[in-house]
Amino acid sequence: MKLAKRMSALSESLTIAISSKAKDMKAAGIDVVSLSAGEPDFDTPVIIKNAVKTALDKGCGKYTPIPGAPETVKAIQAKLARDNGLRYETNQIITNVGAKHSLFNVFGALIDEGDEVIVPSPYWVSYPEMVKFSGGNPVFIETSEKTGFKITPEQLKAAITPRTKILVLNSPCNPTGAIYSRKELEALGEVLKGTKIIVASDEMYEKLNYEGEFVATAAVSEDMFNRTITINGLSKCGAMPGWRFGYMASPFKELNAAVNKLQSQSTSNINSLTQAGAIPALLGKADEDIAYMKGEFKKRRDLGVEMINAIPGLSVLKPDGAFYLFINCSEVEPDSMKFCKELLEKAKVAVVPGVGFGMDGYFRLSFATDLDSIKKGIERIGEFVKSYKK
Repeated sequence: MKLAKRMSALSESLTIAISSKAKDMKAAGIDVVSLSAGEPDFDTPVIIKNAVKTALDKGCGKYTPIPGAPETVKAIQAKLARDNGLRYETNQIITNVGAKHSLFNVFGALIDEGDEVIVPSPYWVSYPEMVKFSGGNPVFIETSEKTGFKITPEQLKAAITPRTKILVLNSPCNPTGAIYSRKELEALGEVLKGTKIIVASDEMYEKLNYEGEFVATAAVSEDMFNRTITINGLSKCGAMPGWRFGYMASPFKELNAAVNKLQSQSTSNINSLTQAGAIPALLGKADEDIAYMKGEFKKRRDLGVEMINAIPGLSVLKPDGAFYLFINCSEVEPDSMKFCKELLEKAKVAVVPGVGFGMDGYFRLSFATDLDSIKKGIERIGEFVKSYKK
């Protein structure tokens, strides 16, 4: 069989591949500590599950409008106003099958062959793959620990060319946990003034911020609002990863119409039960559950940072948000794929190599698991590093 040429540009998701391998090893009876998964280990809040049970009893098996049921879209509108100070009309909001689907639709609707999309590095593994699949060219801006893994206005200005179509921002960031402040977003916005560059702002981890305030990209100025597509969902902050609920909000009439058209020919509406479950979370009725999860994640983060920084040869910046540690292993082994492969084979710990996020010499450790597993996994990492031979 001859596949379409565009498939050759697409790589398998490294995070999913490693998590799947760890699950297979566990299923085979091997004592693996998996610190690779990008999903909360907490169950979905009861109030969300109860909303679905109620919807089932009432009957919600019909199609909804492509952008979402009116009550779902209104709940998103209310959430964006309440939490982020963003005022969108309901016809500017579209629900999608997870935020990954939101991004896929946005890139598919906007990118022409040869268009450039600026992606700060390290990045979530799927950004460049989606850009390439859509015919675009990812342009990477490499960050560093010195800047807290955030791009500077000077770097952004230097990366812009006449072909630049989109800037992707992810705050809090996967894999680094970096969060852009209002001042930093305003400074990036100043660089973009006078251009037609669109900002795709992935804010999936917004409620998992441990230090300071989260600020939505579109909220920092009128100019940024008018160029930003706000993308979010409930997989991480609502502990609903398998439910697949994402959404986008955009001031671009043409883009919204295009995404609706694209979605009408692919998934149509997203699952009606998922929409029913999302409403209480969007209306803030699960905020106590989310606050509890955030508190537990913070304890895990602090333990993980302390333990990793006690291992000679490894170091990590304390992340401001999300639930990952992006660990510098370059002193031990600059080849992160080699390091992580041997760590899984010899120490039975699954983590994700930094090369998959565009930055070799690092690896990502997820602390979205219980404290005992984190302790056990990092202790194994310490023993592995102690005996490691290049």
